[in-house]
This record gives sequence, C-alpha cells and structure tokens, in this order.
Amino acid sequence: MFDDLRMRYHAALRRIRRFERREIKQFVRWVEHTRNLTHLTVLIVAPLLIAGITWLSNTVNVVTFLLFPPLASGTYTLFTDPEGKYASPTRFVGGMTAGALCGWVALVFSARYLYHVPPASMTVHASEAALSILLTVLVTWSLDVEQPTAFSSALLVLMFPFGEMGNIGNVLSGFLYVVGIAISSSIVAGVFVVWRREFYERRARYLYRSTKGDDHVLVPMRGEDAEQTAMFGAKLAAAHDAGKVVLIDVVDRTAIEEAEVETEDHTPENESADAEAEAQAADVAADKLEAQAHRIRTRMGVPCEVVVAGDGKTPAKTVLSTAREVNCDLIVTPYEERHGGLSPFVRGLFRGNVDAIAYRPGFDGNPHRKWKRVLVPVRRAGNTAHTMIDFARRLVGRSGSVSVCTCIDREAERRATESTLADLVEAFSGAFETRVSRNSIEEFLSANDDHYDLMILGASTDRSAASRFISPPTFERMHEIDCDVAVVHRG
Repeated sequence: MFDDLRMRYHAALRRIRRFERREIKQFVRWVEHTRNLTHLTVLIVAPLLIAGITWLSNTVNVVTFLLFPPLASGTYTLFTDPEGKYASPTRFVGGMTAGALCGWVALVFSARYLYHVPPASMTVHASEAALSILLTVLVTWSLDVEQPTAFSSALLVLMFPFGEMGNIGNVLSGFLYVVGIAISSSIVAGVFVVWRREFYERRARYLYRSTKGDDHVLVPMRGEDAEQTAMFGAKLAAAHDAGKVVLIDVVDRTAIEEAEVETEDHTPENESADAEAEAQAADVAADKLEAQAHRIRTRMGVPCEVVVAGDGKTPAKTVLSTAREVNCDLIVTPYEERHGGLSPFVRGLFRGNVDAIAYRPGFDGNPHRKWKRVLVPVRRAGNTAHTMIDFARRLVGRSGSVSVCTCIDREAERRATESTLADLVEAFSGAFETRVSRNSIEEFLSANDDHYDLMILGASTDRSAASRFISPPTFERMHEIDCDVAVVHRG
C-alpha cells in the first residue's frame, strides 16, 4: 500500500511539472508579443513606482499628492508606447516641470494683479486657468517638450494652498511644488530609461527563443539540392559563435542492396555478407558526407560533423531522434514535394518538436552562397514571426536588408498593421523595411520575387487543421516563385 501511494505521489508530481512547463511555454509565447509585454510591464512597474513616490511624499514634504494624476498618466504613456512620440525622458520631465512652473506663475500673477486676494482664499478662476494653459503651450512649444501631462500639472497647481505661509511662503511653496514635480518625474524617467535600454530593446535576446538557440544545425543529405541546402544551413549556424553543422545520411535498404551487388560472396543466407554490405554502404555514405563537410568548413568557416544512421521506422523519425542525440536544435532539409504537396518526409519533420526549415533553391539555376535581400511575409506577430526575422538577420549579415511584409483586406487595417510590423522589427538590430499591401499574398509575392534572393515563409503548423483547410499555407500556393524559398516550422 505504501508503494502504491508513493507511485501515485510521483505520478502527480510529474503531471504538475508537465503542467508547469506547458504553462511557462504558453506564457513566454504570450509575452513575446510587444503589446502584451508593455501592458505586463505597466501592471508591475506602475504600481511599484507610484507606491515608492507615495512613500516619498509621506517622508519628504517636497512631494505633494496633487502631482499623482499627471505622474500616473505619464508613467502609463511611457511604458505602453516606449518608442512613441511622447516616450522621451527629456520631454516627460521637462513637460511636467514646465507645466507646473507655468501654472504656479499663472496663480501668483492672477492673485497679485487680477484678483488682489491671497491665493489660499480664492477659488480657481477661468482667467487664471486659461493663462496657465496659454503659458504651458507657449513654453512647451518653444522648448520642444510637448507632453499631455504638462497641461494637467499646470492646472493642478492652481489648487495648491500657497496662502498659509505669507508672501515669501507663497513663493517658496510654489518653488517646492515645481521641485517636487521635477524630482518625482525624474525618478519615473530614470526607471523607464533603464528598463528600455537594458530590457525592452534587448527583448529578442531575453524572450525570443530562436535568438538563443538554433545554432546546431542538422542537415539531411537528400536529393539534388542537398549540397545547396547544407550551405544554407551552414550560413545560419555561422551567425552564432557556438554554431556547428551536422550532416546526416540515412542508409536505407536501397543503399544496402546496391552494396550487396558489389559483394561477391553474397547469398541470401550469408549473414556476414549482409553485415559487410551494410558496413560498405555506411562507408560510402560517410565518405560523401566527409567531402561535403570539408567544403562547408572551407567555404563557410563553421565546424561540421557527419553522422550515418540506420533506417528506422521512417526517415523523418530517424532524423528527429538523431537531432536529439547529437544535440541539434534546428533541422534544415531540402524541400520535397509529393503529388503537389509536401513529401511524407518533410511532413514528418514538421510534426516533430524540433525547429525545421525546408529549403528550396530558386528556379534561375544559380546556386546562392549569400542571401543579401530577404523578404519575410508574416500573418501576425508571434514566436514564428520572430523566428523568421531572426533567421533573415542571420543570413543577410550587417550589409544586407530584410523586408517584413503583410497583406490586408481593408484600408482601415493599415495603421494597426504598420504598428504591428514596427513592433516586430524594432526588437532586432540591423536595417529593416516594412511593407503593407492591399493585394493578396500570392499577387504580392509573385510581383516582388525578382527583387529578393530569398523568401522566408511560415509552415502554418501552429494553425488548426480546419484553418489550414480553409486557407492553405502560403508556401503551398506559391509554386512559381523564382527566388529561393525557406519554409519555417517551430517545434
């Protein structure tokens, strides 16, 4: 009974761990979306910042609660749109401080020259509110620190009780209010600058799994395009310092039978001859792989190893298991078709849990060693789009260019789509072009294929079968593209 309880306990632990790993993966994929990341940051950072400044206001009399509304709204503006028009620390601090200063000047001026009453005993009059906003507009425009929070800080200062301390006290209280605005906004701006520089602008390194992996590339040497595919995989691996390429050939029954023909003493009952034929077939495959590996080391400058595997249940399962055994996190295979669709081998790889790319050279007959102009069509933001962009950046290097595009159905979608593309590319270094087209994806790609060396398309394996049936993956509809094509599957 005790053993049974222990087994149930360990089984429950395993289920909990699997659930935790699945939930963590889903959370990472969710937070890869820039909008989700910024909203999560506001959810965490804004309350902590306001709590800290509240503690400061209770400790130091310089900071007043009247600055909290503009401070809270300004904090939200900074962190939800880190690359926007108002995401400038200088404008944030300068705008709030200038607004508070203009409001204070308007209050003192109105009390002295318009109403001739102590500021504390007067209500907020329309003329001083108008003067406060007028001064704020003029000052923020002239100093180029336009900020929406400047107007709220300019108006809130009109409610500050300056009159209790006499004339000198009024001046000192107003000055301290302006100083409090400057200090509190500087604290928020300082946190924002550190967060944007150290995390937001480097989120591809911290959050996007493709930028931290996919540097050990396994290449199945199959078909006529195997050598070109191996060079393509080597180019991807060479972008990382720890990159390497592993070439694999699967010795199947056909290769063994060809070797058996060359074995003179072969008979159906001769087991030693069978073993000899199998070994001979493996040696022939290894020699071919070593020759290709030497070319990759010489031309691409990346380490290259070779593996000869026996034929298992299916070639795809053999390659997937070999990838795990040799610690490869990316498979680059030649693109294969069968009856107008993907071959069973490529489909098997796309069903696996290892990242895979099916590479097809262009129809111009000129093998590429460099890909300097790459087009990346994306359907939506997400980990697949990030992976494709990262692969494109690796291929083009520092001197090439990457174009990220998407197609829309209605013109009303353009602004939101442009913002999405901007969020996608700004996480990566290098030169980017973003394009939004009203044409269908087939028309757009067919019209632009001669301007690019390579197109990187998604395999749509993250979509449901019903979705793929209604709208087939783009690569299955693009048989006439002249440039190179790479179809990416996220494992």
